[in-house]
Amino acid sequence: MKLSLVCMIFPLLLSTRYSISLFNFVCPEICHCSDGIIRCNNETEWLFSASRKDKCRRITLTHLSIKTITSHSFEGLVNVLRIEISQSVFLERIEALAFNNLHNLSEISIQNTKSLVNIGRRAFSNLPKLRYLSICNTGITVFPDMSTIYSIESHFILEICENLHIESIPSNAFVGMTKEHITMNLYKNGFREIQRCAFNGTKIDKLVLKGNSKLRIIHEEAFIGGIGPDVLDVSSTPIQKLPTSGLESVQILIAQSTYALKSLPPLNLFSSLRKAHLTYPSHCCAFQNWKAKEHNSLFASWANLSSQHEEDRIMSQVSSLVTQIPATASVTSSEEDSEALSLEFHYPEFDFSQPLKILQCSPKPDAFNPCEDIIGYGFLRVLIWFINILAIVGNLIVLLVVMTSQYKLTVPRFLMCNLAFANFCMGVHLLMIATVDFKTRSQYSQYAIEWQTGAGCSAAGFFTIFGSELSVYTLTVITLERWHTITYALQLERRLCRRQAVLIMMGGWLFSLTMALLPLLGVSSYMKVSICLPMDIEILPSQAYIVIILLLNVIAFFIICACYIKIFLAVRNPKFTGKNRDTRIAKKMAVLIFTDFTCMAPISFFAISAAFKFPLITVTNSKILLVLFYPINSCANPFLYAIFTKAFRRDMCILMSWFGCCKKKANMYRMSFHYADHHTGKHSSASTAN
Repeated sequence: MKLSLVCMIFPLLLSTRYSISLFNFVCPEICHCSDGIIRCNNETEWLFSASRKDKCRRITLTHLSIKTITSHSFEGLVNVLRIEISQSVFLERIEALAFNNLHNLSEISIQNTKSLVNIGRRAFSNLPKLRYLSICNTGITVFPDMSTIYSIESHFILEICENLHIESIPSNAFVGMTKEHITMNLYKNGFREIQRCAFNGTKIDKLVLKGNSKLRIIHEEAFIGGIGPDVLDVSSTPIQKLPTSGLESVQILIAQSTYALKSLPPLNLFSSLRKAHLTYPSHCCAFQNWKAKEHNSLFASWANLSSQHEEDRIMSQVSSLVTQIPATASVTSSEEDSEALSLEFHYPEFDFSQPLKILQCSPKPDAFNPCEDIIGYGFLRVLIWFINILAIVGNLIVLLVVMTSQYKLTVPRFLMCNLAFANFCMGVHLLMIATVDFKTRSQYSQYAIEWQTGAGCSAAGFFTIFGSELSVYTLTVITLERWHTITYALQLERRLCRRQAVLIMMGGWLFSLTMALLPLLGVSSYMKVSICLPMDIEILPSQAYIVIILLLNVIAFFIICACYIKIFLAVRNPKFTGKNRDTRIAKKMAVLIFTDFTCMAPISFFAISAAFKFPLITVTNSKILLVLFYPINSCANPFLYAIFTKAFRRDMCILMSWFGCCKKKANMYRMSFHYADHHTGKHSSASTAN
């Protein structure tokens, strides 16, 4: 029973929907509608005019119940100026020559017909006075044919929008549409690419490609064969580069929220540019620097040309003095002025009486990204190479020598290996920064976003945060281990064993990795500044991240200070019975630790003030601290705790002996080691016997 009821209701609903559509559609009086066909031509127009005194200027077709607008449906109309088709869910096709020979028609609008999947070739034919064509929110899959419109109207407006199934603009898509100037609003479509010579044969005043969320490719020669555009808008698109042809005529460039456009074409292609609304401040820096260089070059050319002209004038005067009576050889000021005017007439680009045309660009550079190279000062460029080479080579040597040593890997040596690796990571960060600065010198603003948002900057930031946090952690562990060893010098069983040291350092590696990974996961960011440090404090988690790192470093500093105060008090105590070896190591470590944290103190001070949004120095000045103080520990540490020690020189000689060098010294070190080891063994046996 229920099934039969559904079978009865379902056809009724369909027929009701169809009847509603039929009811909503009203055939215009100027047209003839029957059997799913609509005709609006010169005959139906004549019948309409004969029955009424007024003339029909506009045909509006809404809620069409037909599936196809056939050929010659709109043909030969004389008085109609606008045809509008909208809100038609059944319309699927518009055949060829559907809009044909409409000599006075000025506007065609096809809106909100999502079932419309095909517009036949030459559907718009011979429309000489057409000045506005809009095809929006349809289901068409192929870019509509414009080749037979032949409009002669100036300032033609073409609007193709919200057609999500059109994937490309083909070559010669607009040939035959009009030879006059045109505005193209091609926004929010499904375009993925614009092919070569797509705009051939056009004179584009304004081209709007805004909101095409899938548009990644505009062919390098898309504008070949055309003129313009004067205004180009590619905002909110994922395009990665602009075409090289056609940019010379662009006066206004709009590329806001175009995050994939990280680099610009050669700037000399933008010879007419007056305004630019871009996504990244560094691109404005590039344009400003280019304009400044262009103007300076113009001034230099003017000076050279003027001096050459003056030399020619003097030589001419000298020549006339030799051959003529010098009565009329003087040159008046009016003659000089006329020569200058003549020079400006022949070289109008050197007319400096005209106001300098300033390029307006937004967004303006901010405090985090000023218009400068990565390393803003010349002396820093020299120092950064010196420091990073020392850091990388020194720490690699320490790791190589300690890891290949024949002596036992004690806890202090194990901790030194960890510290050397941490410092090596900081040296890698400096090397990456120095290399990019060298490659982009004087042109960094053109490559800034590509660098700062790329994998290279993220890797550099990861290395420096991981290395710095592991270094601070390891230094703290080294200090605590020395304090514990000296405090319990006679209780050997209480000393830190290597297994315990490994577990402790595993915690340090886990902590350092977490701190280095957080900016990659959205907590702060390495891409905020050119030196790839996490300086983003716009949101609370990012601000908390920076504050936590700085506070932990400060706490570590105070722990180290407290430990060494206790160590030195213990060493000076006359009752202290600790070993001399432990005392010497403690003193050397004290020099190492205080050197490190003295270098880090100014950075911590200024960083904490900046984290609470009260910066005391600019990013430009902070680079001095970050090059002179922040990484200098990385190159100083291997010398302070290893290379300048006797044990390291011993291990180094033994390692070099493998390659045929320092064999005598290496043998002496080996003999002394075996003798000491044998003597220690005998002493242990005697003690056991007693």
